[in-house]
Amino acid sequence: MAAAAPCTVEDAVAALRRGEVIGLPTETVYGLAADASDPAAVARVFALKGRPADHPLIVHLGDVALLDVWARDVPAVARTLAARFWPGPLTLVLPRAARVLDAVTGGQDTVALRMPAHPLAQAVLQAFGGGLAAPSANRFGHISPTRPEHVSAEFGAAVTCVLDGGPCAVGIESVIVDLSGAVPRILRPGAITRAMLEAALGASVAEGAADGSPRVSGALPAHYAPRTPLELLDGAALRARLHDPGVLLLTHGIEISAAFGLRLPADAAGYAQGLYAALRELDTRGARRLLVERVPDDPAWAGVRDRLQRAAAGSGQVR
Repeated sequence: MAAAAPCTVEDAVAALRRGEVIGLPTETVYGLAADASDPAAVARVFALKGRPADHPLIVHLGDVALLDVWARDVPAVARTLAARFWPGPLTLVLPRAARVLDAVTGGQDTVALRMPAHPLAQAVLQAFGGGLAAPSANRFGHISPTRPEHVSAEFGAAVTCVLDGGPCAVGIESVIVDLSGAVPRILRPGAITRAMLEAALGASVAEGAADGSPRVSGALPAHYAPRTPLELLDGAALRARLHDPGVLLLTHGIEISAAFGLRLPADAAGYAQGLYAALRELDTRGARRLLVERVPDDPAWAGVRDRLQRAAAGSGQVR
């Protein structure tokens, strides 16, 4: 597959103004970005990804003042969290403004908003001036991209240009916090933990979808998945299968040689930063099965645990 053309910030903004789709680096993962106010551009994002029409997108903003452009009746808690964590890996779900396209929200009365921290994303957003719909730059359900070459591997020249921002610093998608209900509620965990959110608000934050919670990106049971079947095992079970034919391992606590797979850092942030690149590499090695060492049952690892569980549920299904 031909590689997507590299581009400058000026090239990227010009492409966006023409209604095209670009590869945009953020601190979490690379996004497939398009003008969130252009129905045809948003439709191109869905077509490229093979994304279901009712699966909402996150709108990326370059200025906190745009909260009141894209959302209505913005509560004080949203402003508190934005002041503390924006720009950064936090997505807020709020009542949508009248201007927001149904295609962006999946037909819901809420919109998901984020202000990314990556300097290239910020440069594009500042120059563009509007909101960008930017789901992860991969085929729907597949492993998210954390390097520019991952975007090219997924889409080739079908994406007009890919801004090269190097490896993503966070490595997993943003935490999504629903602020459209009575209490703040985490609908997708990430690098910003529940404890960090509660400390910023001085109030409790709920976890997990409840009856009536909005649909949000990346919350389907099967997602973030390699094409190779993936199985999660504790350390003892994984060691027992170390020499199974046709398997590769992904560990963090168990020392292994490169012939048996890959080992990621044993801290949550380091593991998250390398996770998707490791899964992509292992997925190319022709193994029969990927065996992944379970990560600690600790709040700092909640985002990683979520991604691994969904990857295991979806693995072997993506084509």
